[in-house]
Amino acid sequence: MYTVAVTREFIARHYLVGGDWGSENQPHAHHYVLEFSIEAATLDKHGYLVDIMDIEAALNQVVSDYRDALLNDKEAFSGLNPSLEHFSRILCESMMAQLAIPGRGAVQVKLWENAQCWAAYRQAFGG
Repeated sequence: MYTVAVTREFIARHYLVGGDWGSENQPHAHHYVLEFSIEAATLDKHGYLVDIMDIEAALNQVVSDYRDALLNDKEAFSGLNPSLEHFSRILCESMMAQLAIPGRGAVQVKLWENAQCWAAYRQAFGG
């Protein structure tokens, strides 16, 4: 299997709802690090899973929607606690909507909210 990945850093704010998490219930910021990876067994005629420039362009677009935002106010989080797990899924689905990935394989978003804590969401593509 081949894997290609691109990362981006950005800051966004949120507050947790639906439970008593102390200071996490108040608006606060995280310096997120997002890693988007694609894994598949075959390459295209150029020897790519997907051109890295295409991945970077999609990632820049997706991240721009959340950079410096309050996640709780974003439509994607309507009715959801803006947890790291939900955020990683939302980012993964947004990336899949931006990219046309040939073949079969899987994509993953790994999202750190600090140097010690991360969540990931993995999605198969191509049947």
